[in-house]
Amino acid sequence: MQMQGIDWLMVLLPLVLVVWLTLRTRRYTRSVADFMAANRCANRYLLCTAQGESSYGLISAVAGFEMIYVAGFTILWWQKLTVASSLLLALSGYVIYRYRQTRAMTMAQFLEQRYSRNFRVFAGLVAFTSGVVNFGIFPAVGARFFVYFCGLPETVTLADWAVPTFALLMLLFVGIALALTIAGGQITILIATFLEGLVSGVFYLVVSVALLMVFRWDQIIGALANQPPGRSLLNPFDALQLRDFNIWYVLLGIFTSLYAYGSWQGGHAFKSSAASPHEAKMANILGNWRTYARSLMFTLLAVCAYTFMHHADFAAGAQVVGVQLHGIANPAIQKQMTVPVALAHLLPVGVRGILAAILLFAMLACDGSYMHSWGSIFVQDVILPLRKKALEPAAHLRLLRWAIAGVALFAFFFSLFFKQTDYILMFFAITGAIYSGAGAVIVGGLYWRKGTTPAAWVSMITGSTLAVTGLVIRQLHPDFPINGVWMQFMAQLCAIATYIVISLLTCRRDYDLDLLLHRGAYAVEANTSTAAPEQKKITWGRLAGFDAEFTHGDKWIAGGLFAWTLFWLGVFFVGLAWNFMQPWPLAWWAGYWRVVGVFAPLLIGIFTTIWFTIGGLRDLRRFFIKLATVQRDTRDDGRVNSAKIS
Repeated sequence: MQMQGIDWLMVLLPLVLVVWLTLRTRRYTRSVADFMAANRCANRYLLCTAQGESSYGLISAVAGFEMIYVAGFTILWWQKLTVASSLLLALSGYVIYRYRQTRAMTMAQFLEQRYSRNFRVFAGLVAFTSGVVNFGIFPAVGARFFVYFCGLPETVTLADWAVPTFALLMLLFVGIALALTIAGGQITILIATFLEGLVSGVFYLVVSVALLMVFRWDQIIGALANQPPGRSLLNPFDALQLRDFNIWYVLLGIFTSLYAYGSWQGGHAFKSSAASPHEAKMANILGNWRTYARSLMFTLLAVCAYTFMHHADFAAGAQVVGVQLHGIANPAIQKQMTVPVALAHLLPVGVRGILAAILLFAMLACDGSYMHSWGSIFVQDVILPLRKKALEPAAHLRLLRWAIAGVALFAFFFSLFFKQTDYILMFFAITGAIYSGAGAVIVGGLYWRKGTTPAAWVSMITGSTLAVTGLVIRQLHPDFPINGVWMQFMAQLCAIATYIVISLLTCRRDYDLDLLLHRGAYAVEANTSTAAPEQKKITWGRLAGFDAEFTHGDKWIAGGLFAWTLFWLGVFFVGLAWNFMQPWPLAWWAGYWRVVGVFAPLLIGIFTTIWFTIGGLRDLRRFFIKLATVQRDTRDDGRVNSAKIS
């Protein structure tokens, strides 16, 4: 079904407004620190909204559609464990707080501070390679989504040549993201993604309510309940025959989040842009509140698409969608486009345009931050460390822009020619695993005084080699029995083991972490607090992650999240024990998902949308005031021997 005039209006008006407002702010980019880290001027709500928008691109949405379409609500049950682990990581400030204390602009800059310059160059190359290959399919997935969702023809005739429409859309979308990124670097990325996130926050709720008006709950449950034993989409205890998206997928994901937290460098500049380590920590905590409305919308989109394709009430429309999908030759692409094609037929006019705007914003935000990440990593962590002399600021900025343009060009051609053979999330797992050694190296470097440079080398090489081997095997043999998640897990275990063993064998004296983290005798004002020292006794506040820098309001935010998550974790374990003793009937699961999966997130989403809009606009004003008055330091360019530390 093709987009109507009102749909295109819902897409173009917000897009033009965001682009116009963003480009007007490029004058604030006057230094390398501005371009790389927004001169470390961003406060929590601005940072949280922008980072949240950029971290969940259109490709993540399509990947999520694949997962929910295959596993239904059951995967959400096991993901309660992921929510709990994410909460603990956020409240503790794990990795994020200490990384911000180093004042590094890129992760590899920290690796030079902690290990050596040669290792920085190597790690930068590995991160760059992993990142650009991972990013390589983003433009294709996004463009194909809009081809099928908007009802566009698959080819367009230009000068007697039949050109694939998705290739032209890739060129357009990559061009817009590139223009916004190179205009002002992290400053324009922050502003653009914040504005996009602000608009999308309201749109999430509009789409969710529209879906609940189009589909009755009994229709949704009727479609999801009609499954063979062992493959339930409602009862997680009757879904053990689901091959990919099951409890093991979640448990391995939790392990990866602990191991590799903060190591993935897509959007790395957000970690460096915070006004202080505490603001970085609070932005991370707030991010847990902001996800409810977005998660609700994407879950409803997938289950409603499944209902549309499998419920008798929508048989005629499902048949039309089936014919359209049958025309897609690549089975992997056919799976990816099942939900988008169904959504094009089931959404009302106007709402279809709102969803298109949400996903266009998500794609541009994610693509822009990834271009910035991989292009800047190549310059900062490969080229600069090999130079004997520093670049002049103008030349440095010009080189960053050219590198970002190179990443965009690579992604376009990689998307054009690469054949996808796996689920997107599996592709993410194995390409991300190319950088598998980084988790052990980063956590060990920030927290363990005995970690050594030889251990870092061996760990990184071991993890990367195993991951590349897995990527090649999956590409040559798509039916290989070990999927990308398990390959990633094995590479990570090997990287951890080699880092520990080699460190213990080669450590001659403990490393001075106080120097790295600017603590104690090396403390600087920007990284310290004047608050009273925290008490060492065990309290609920300490369990919730409170420290000396927490204000009264901070404690309410973090404490509320802590209590809310503990409540649902308790519900999870009670449900776990109950179902082992006496399994719930499907009617109970239907009621559970109606409350927990729909209405609770909807109410929280309404509240947090208002909350984050007010806080974000306040932080945006403060951001511009800081940028107008902050003193620029040309030495603050990412080089360890001249980086600004005060």
